Amino acid sequence: MGDLRLPSHVLITGASGGIGAALARAYARHGVRLSLCARNQARLEAVADSCRARGAQVDTAILDVTDIECLQQWLSKCDAQAPVDLLIANAGRTLNVGPNGEEESWADTRSLLATNVDSALASVIALVGPMRRRGHGQIALVSSLAGYRGMAITPAYCASKAAVKAYGEALRGLVASDGVGVSVICPGFVESEMSRHFPGSKPFMISSERAATIIQHGLARNRARISFPFPLNFGTWLLTLLPAGFADFILQRLSYGRSR
Repeated sequence: MGDLRLPSHVLITGASGGIGAALARAYARHGVRLSLCARNQARLEAVADSCRARGAQVDTAILDVTDIECLQQWLSKCDAQAPVDLLIANAGRTLNVGPNGEEESWADTRSLLATNVDSALASVIALVGPMRRRGHGQIALVSSLAGYRGMAITPAYCASKAAVKAYGEALRGLVASDGVGVSVICPGFVESEMSRHFPGSKPFMISSERAATIIQHGLARNRARISFPFPLNFGTWLLTLLPAGFADFILQRLSYGRSR
């Protein structure tokens, strides 16, 4: 697949802030339908209003993406009303070990995996079949540069993003011949509520609007992986090539290792 036409129906999970909200605004224009979901009604409606002001038709749903039955029913309903051209599985949350290096609890870990992994895969599974039958569609899975190499301060989050990355890479090969594009989005630090809760330094942080521009540009070209910003992307890739002990030392120096 080469360049893709401008989608007429874009569905975004986790659209009330950060990258999700910025992407909704980036795609909003006359002739475009947006289906947006999030848990925070006030914030989601503010995003929807700004998109309507740009000329888009906007439908919203207040739901918890960890309620998989409810999520998939909404996805199928949106697709029945107007075929979804682009699914952006963006809903996510973060988790860290705390200032004293306490292990993450199973309850918190399970909750994070339900949001970051289960909801993403459930969203894809609800729509990829109809897309394949139509011979057209695109799926964007929001992973993270944290999915390249685990960090001691946030093990479960790194694991969840690695899972999403691997799933997206595998799915791309599965559905490419059916006219469906799949891209994995691996951002670094983006100004958002999630980033504010992330411990440690946040080098090369960019605005959510800049991130949305990069993502939209990559999706228009059906890029397999959209990783940014370049310095952090390169550094993260380099970490995967280094001996584990040396990589751990670097992460410790950057305050991404366990406090000692």
